[in-house]
Amino acid sequence: MSETNVAVNQGKSERAIIIGGGIGGLLAAKVLSEYYNEVLIVDKDDLPEKPENRAGTPQDNQPHRLTPRGGMIMNRLFPGFNDELLAQGAPSSLNKTAHLSNPYGSHAMPNSENEATFSRALLEWVFRERVKGIANVQVLPKQDVIGLLTNTERTIITGISIRDRGQSRQQKTLTADLVLDSSGRSSKLVTWLQELGYTVPKPDILKVSLGYSTRHYQIPPHIADKWDVIRVDGNPNKKEFTGVFSIVENNRAEVLLWNAGGNYPATKAQEFEQTVAQLADPLIAEVVKELEPLTSPRSYRITELFRHHFESMERWPSGLLVMGDALCNFDPIYGLGMTMAAIQVDMLDNCLSEQRTNPKASFEQNILQRLQDVIEPAWWLNCVSDLQWSGVEYEGQPMVGIDFAQKYFNVYLQQATVKRDFEQILLYWGVNSLLFSPALMMNQQMVSSILADASTADKQWFTDFLQKEGQSLETYLASLPSFSEASFVSFSPES
Repeated sequence: MSETNVAVNQGKSERAIIIGGGIGGLLAAKVLSEYYNEVLIVDKDDLPEKPENRAGTPQDNQPHRLTPRGGMIMNRLFPGFNDELLAQGAPSSLNKTAHLSNPYGSHAMPNSENEATFSRALLEWVFRERVKGIANVQVLPKQDVIGLLTNTERTIITGISIRDRGQSRQQKTLTADLVLDSSGRSSKLVTWLQELGYTVPKPDILKVSLGYSTRHYQIPPHIADKWDVIRVDGNPNKKEFTGVFSIVENNRAEVLLWNAGGNYPATKAQEFEQTVAQLADPLIAEVVKELEPLTSPRSYRITELFRHHFESMERWPSGLLVMGDALCNFDPIYGLGMTMAAIQVDMLDNCLSEQRTNPKASFEQNILQRLQDVIEPAWWLNCVSDLQWSGVEYEGQPMVGIDFAQKYFNVYLQQATVKRDFEQILLYWGVNSLLFSPALMMNQQMVSSILADASTADKQWFTDFLQKEGQSLETYLASLPSFSEASFVSFSPES
């Protein structure tokens, strides 16, 4: 058992440092404040005193939406935060319509939940205000973290070195019992570990070359009162753009265009509007005709997504953890980033609670493994979806079942859409938003039922696939990931 774990086992440790003050860092601060006497959040930005975008999150301008799973965890950590968003002017989704279109058709669903729809800047500000009210949490803005502090043997992380981003450029050190890297895609953790003599395995990489463009509009009340969200999914085989229309605070509508494989959406207003008009479903274009543009389209591009495997390292220093996009990041179009941050923080809370009551050695490595358990279904689903697009490539540990799942999910979605089977649609949506386990869609009974109603051509595809694999459907499904170590909500049509 390492020195840094002793205090955790006996009660509250002295100090934890969180690198990064984004959504994940703020959620982690709430959890760590229950286990440490002092929690310091160190962020490179000058944090705004009101809901505003900040330089350290270039994706702020793009739409953000919470899934039910993420919302449940966040509400446990910050009870009533949804009401605060509404009080700050975020519109409610209650009794508004969600129109969802895919290559097989569309369906509209009324929303019976009083959920706030918001910008990332507003959500982050609400959480930051909550964290400011926690007595043992302090935020240190405008600080660059330039390295890790260790003991002589470099086996224990004892703090960090920071440099002020102001005119002074002053450097100083901060000691800690735990350092948690939640700094996102810009994390320097791999470099720091290598400088300390640790061998870091290559990450899994999904070469996506994906791009977003988002334009903001002023929205009149008669439209704002009708729509919750309009989503038009493009067909990968036709390289069609995906479009999303949503509404946030200050009577603003957001229209997003997305594509992967290097087919980037336009950033010039006229070309952007032309692409919106060419979406597979014309509804977004029809709505936009009644809106007044507030901004030019702004782009956000990601070359690749990565998943680190720190849990497989032979050595890992005590007193160090990592989570969020610094550990594994996802295609934002699926809305899993904030949800995964919440799920990982929830897992951290469970691990700290267990360590307090039943202390074990290799505490940090155990957490890293359990974080991988909850990451696995999200990463797998992301790969299933993005690898359908021409130009997207994967490098890393073998991914099982991708081709089968791509074909099966499309057949499943086609049947659910054409039949307007609400229960099937709910399950499909819930699986892809991490509410329900993918195993609920991939079991023998469900797959057999879907394939029984498939077209002759689709049935032949699965027959040929299984013959090539040399397995029956039952044995092949048994070889797929079970995701049994990740926690989900039990499924029922009323979930």
